[in-house]
Amino acid sequence: MLNYVMFENCLDIKSKIEELKNQSNGDFKDYSLNKLIDENIKSKTVNSKDFYNLTSNSWGIEEQKKIVELISKNQLTMGSNVKRFEKLFCNFIGSKYSVMVNSGSSANLLIIAALVLNKNFDLKRGDEIIVPAVGWSTSYYPLQQYGLKLRFVDINFETLNFNEENINDAITSKTKGILAINILGNPNNLIQLKKICKKKNLLLIEDNCESLGAKLNKKYSGTYGIAGSFSFYYSHHINTIEGGMISTNNKSLYEYLLSLRSHGWTRDLDFKNSIKNKSGLKFNDCFRFVLPGYNVRPNEINGISGCLQLKKIKTFLFQRRRNAEIFQNLFNKEDFCQIQKEIGESSWFGFSIILKKNLENKRSFVINELEKNGIETRPIVSGNFLENPVIKFFDYSIFRNLKNTQKLDRNGFFIGNDHRDLSKQLKKVKEIIYNLNLKFS
Repeated sequence: MLNYVMFENCLDIKSKIEELKNQSNGDFKDYSLNKLIDENIKSKTVNSKDFYNLTSNSWGIEEQKKIVELISKNQLTMGSNVKRFEKLFCNFIGSKYSVMVNSGSSANLLIIAALVLNKNFDLKRGDEIIVPAVGWSTSYYPLQQYGLKLRFVDINFETLNFNEENINDAITSKTKGILAINILGNPNNLIQLKKICKKKNLLLIEDNCESLGAKLNKKYSGTYGIAGSFSFYYSHHINTIEGGMISTNNKSLYEYLLSLRSHGWTRDLDFKNSIKNKSGLKFNDCFRFVLPGYNVRPNEINGISGCLQLKKIKTFLFQRRRNAEIFQNLFNKEDFCQIQKEIGESSWFGFSIILKKNLENKRSFVINELEKNGIETRPIVSGNFLENPVIKFFDYSIFRNLKNTQKLDRNGFFIGNDHRDLSKQLKKVKEIIYNLNLKFS
């Protein structure tokens, strides 16, 4: 298959570059890649209604320059920049293998597909996976799509992650794995979950899409299980427009992920591999299909932006944690709300607030007042996922009850966090909620 692509915007961009060349009297490089982009950034104004957005753009001039350079080379499908980002990500996260895909949702899909299709793992239709009742939709969908039964367990009301005390009792004879979803940057008690999985011979899978950079005992979340998923969507810790990653230390799983990512073919595999050895004839090996795969590949724009964003991740995480300190100091001792208790080192995707006492069951008033002041809010992930109509398509059971999840669903929301200093915005949030609390007292 050809290593270039002609997508709908490519010709338009190229024509604009040609036009700039003609206008710049030969000094195209300086004008188009420096002055033009600088002026574009400076011209952006901040809308007063956007006082505190859920997130902000973490791209700088270097990402824009590299993408313009990339477009002029005609190499836009998955290639060397994606491979380089995968290697850099392995070095950062501390895993042997990483596979980039087009989203965190696709990362979750490929993990489950690879575990079911790979006979080295004891996972098949009808088997049961323990999941928290709070998580993103595409954390759960691959389980349903591959015929697995979900067993929902309540959250810990303080951490918003698994209540580990319930896990042992929730395990049945059909349980084959635990899906740990690390919520809002906060890792589960992954050390305890790993011990449970080892004792009970279960798979531990991590959805770490909201928690890049979080640590437990100096080890990054997303690396405790057989595989971990990551997301690089606009609002996440690093931004590749759209994009995701799977990290694993298991070579056989890695090979299945490579094949499943691109049509289920053998092209991207080594000559000797755990799926189907190649013939040595390129004509055949490039178009030999061995797995029921997908096309969930990223492109070179995703790859190059990932390389550049990863250089900034430590700076991003530092500011997120500084913002978290301000948030905790503002809200920790207030009796009208509950905030998330940190496990290990959270990477603070956002700041959850669960209303209590005077403000209990008054979330709509609080959210409305925040929005009037230009402060964006969201549900805490999906709230109680079982309240969504899509649940009718699932085979599932509920362990005991979901009382903490239901409290979160009725009274919880979160506000954003990113690489900016948000002290002014966070103080405004406190002022608004504090005044509402007085009003309802």
